[in-house]
Amino acid sequence: MLAVWQANWKIIGISWIAFAAMALSIPLGVRAASQNKLNRLIAGYGLASGAMITSAAIFLVPTAINHHPVYGGLGIAAGIIAGFAIHTLNHGLSHTTSSVDSVVLELTSHALSAGLIIGTVYAAMPELGLLLGLAIVSHKGPAGYAASRRLTIQGKSAALILLPAAAIGLTALPVSLLNMPGNTIVNAIIFGFATGVFFHVAIDFLPECEVGGKIHQETDLDHDEHHKLDRYRRWAVMNTFLGGLFVFIAWYLIY
Repeated sequence: MLAVWQANWKIIGISWIAFAAMALSIPLGVRAASQNKLNRLIAGYGLASGAMITSAAIFLVPTAINHHPVYGGLGIAAGIIAGFAIHTLNHGLSHTTSSVDSVVLELTSHALSAGLIIGTVYAAMPELGLLLGLAIVSHKGPAGYAASRRLTIQGKSAALILLPAAAIGLTALPVSLLNMPGNTIVNAIIFGFATGVFFHVAIDFLPECEVGGKIHQETDLDHDEHHKLDRYRRWAVMNTFLGGLFVFIAWYLIY
């Protein structure tokens, strides 16, 4: 309600779009559980990661560097490292004894972190457009699709994905209401850090089709059939470039 009172419509819209993207991907993931075709999953990962990487390069990096070239760059480096740390430590949730599925816990933790980044970015630069927000949450659809597919294969309810689907707004909305400090160096570090974490998430979603990778784990290929991944690799590269190209064209037409 406070976000509505403050007329923070961009963050409200982005939060709902993130929820809808993940929620609407659930039935698609459930239906895909009985199939072995990974083209949709790879396309989703590729389009999302390409869009996110390009968005970070176009919208976020220049802003961080404009605040301060050195401290902005330092913030980006710290953000990438922190993103790796969050991802690595979140993996420990897979060994938890909680009654909630580990996939749901990891996605929820990831979504809460993403919400912090979105809120920070828009608190620092409230004039940023909806296009950036859409690019930031573009990975929610593929993530929900993959998770619901995995849960269905394991015989669990895919409706559990609704929990992480709502998590972005829980942290993005309050953080976006904060008043950012006026110090240039502090702003450079904060914005650079958010940019670095965003970069890590985008890179982590690259659909790498290597033996033992996340795409290979979704197939039923034997270890000696790894050469069959070649067609998936070509599909992954094409969709990643298309995701980046889409954002660039949208930026060119809008700005």
